Amino acid sequence: MTGTLVNVATVIAGSILGLIFKQRLPRRVVTVVFHGIGLFTMGLGVSMFLESQWIITVVLSLLFGGITGGLLRLEERVENMSENIKSRFRFTDERFTEGLITSFLLFCMGSLTLLGAINEGMGQGPELLITKSVLDGFSSMALAAAMGVGVLFSVIPLLVYQGGITLLSMWLGDFFAQSVVNELTATGGVLLIGLGINILNLGKLKITDLLPSLLFVVLFAWMQYRQIFPFSLF
Repeated sequence: MTGTLVNVATVIAGSILGLIFKQRLPRRVVTVVFHGIGLFTMGLGVSMFLESQWIITVVLSLLFGGITGGLLRLEERVENMSENIKSRFRFTDERFTEGLITSFLLFCMGSLTLLGAINEGMGQGPELLITKSVLDGFSSMALAAAMGVGVLFSVIPLLVYQGGITLLSMWLGDFFAQSVVNELTATGGVLLIGLGINILNLGKLKITDLLPSLLFVVLFAWMQYRQIFPFSLF
């Protein structure tokens, strides 16, 4: 868990610096930064999606994930939770929820996150996650300057998600074959593309409702890897 704890610390530090800069930057500069983040998010999403070798697993995962998330009303529940946090801490940031979700997805959907967490869990050291921590520290500065304090609170799902993968890989390391990681990365890339669309105000997609796709893609990709049910036949 060393790598994840270092990652959390750098995001906290970067977010605090970003919030300080936000108070001193003109509104037009913050808007330009916001647009840059949106374009970067879409570009990153496309590059991640191209890692897919079994596109049908991504499609099926988004389908089943969307149905599950819609039935559970995840988007609505997360928004309500965020509003409760805002009320409890008396925040006035209108982009609180967007900042939290955007930061979590950007920090956690990349292959570096997955490979780093798996490597540390399998006893190969936290070097990848420490490298990622440096990148996330600078990213959190820009995100916090554009989106506010919600970025700081993204460390909570970051700790749960990334730390959870590390702990799971301690017992189930063989489950996370490279092909499974590729499909998980590709599915995360699709979510980032949708997130970029939201950031740029090109639409309003319920990305949170699609988060269960990340669970389904691990199952489907593992089944494909083990040839339990070869999705490539369809």
